[in-house]
Amino acid sequence: MHLETILALITDREADAAARAGQLRTQITALTEELTRVDGELTDLTTTRSTLRALAATEFTADDPTVTSSAYQQILTVLATAPTGMRAKDICLALDIEPLPKHVEGARAKLKRMVSRQILTENQPGIFALIQKGT
Repeated sequence: MHLETILALITDREADAAARAGQLRTQITALTEELTRVDGELTDLTTTRSTLRALAATEFTADDPTVTSSAYQQILTVLATAPTGMRAKDICLALDIEPLPKHVEGARAKLKRMVSRQILTENQPGIFALIQKGT
């Protein structure tokens, strides 16, 4: 084979390798950006989990099902005045909270949580009352 032909083949291979290297660099850049995004999402999820656990810990203690946050204390105070129980919407109204669906659902979630902790009862659907001592 002629030297010029061999050098031309090397030049062609060199161009192909350079093009492939460029493609790989582009892929690496895209993958690095995606990895950075996913790592950020993982960090956010870890922070969210920690925050939710901390918030949950301030609402109920682990060893004692008594209520510690002021929102729960306010609900208990209102329910103490209604021995037959109340609906979530009525509790919002008693606490001067606008009975928008998001507020009513938030109150209902707290009420359901207190039912599961055996602080309240829900003998009728949607009617929450304090558990009577001795019952």
